[in-house]
Amino acid sequence: MKRGNLIISNPFIFNDKYFNRSVILIASHEISSSIGFVLNKPFDLNLNSIVPEIRQKLKVFIGGPVETDNLFFIHNRPNLIPNSKKINKNLYWGGEFESIIYLLNSKSITDNNIKFFLGYSGWSKNQLKNEYKTNSWIIKKNIYNEKIIVEDHKNMWRNQIKLSGSKYNIWLNSPENPSFN
Repeated sequence: MKRGNLIISNPFIFNDKYFNRSVILIASHEISSSIGFVLNKPFDLNLNSIVPEIRQKLKVFIGGPVETDNLFFIHNRPNLIPNSKKINKNLYWGGEFESIIYLLNSKSITDNNIKFFLGYSGWSKNQLKNEYKTNSWIIKKNIYNEKIIVEDHKNMWRNQIKLSGSKYNIWLNSPENPSFN
């Protein structure tokens, strides 16, 4: 596991609104903890309903169950957003939010450059490693790099499962909760 990887929830994770069929970008992976953002679960609200000063109507995603009253973001414009933290090649998270407001309102950045989340997914020391050992997650290299920001969230989990091998094929057309079948 390393910063920039994607973790894909195994198909048997049911009844968990955060992690059922989720694709998570690992933004930080340290000895003591890991932080990630669920990439494929949008809220039914736009950014300007949370931050009225922002005039663009960008989607906001469920980042995870931790600090759900806080706004987080990933982006590909570190040269415009001071204090960004590098995830990998040209993908960053965080930075000065006042800059974000100005950049969005001046259309210097758009939804092609930034993705917003309420909350994040967090793991304490060895927690993510232990969850991986119990087959909760499939670890994948982020082949999209910074384009993960615009990747189709509706089919993201399914596409990642398809790329994970034939042993997962049975899950491709199954309902989210197989007990409903």
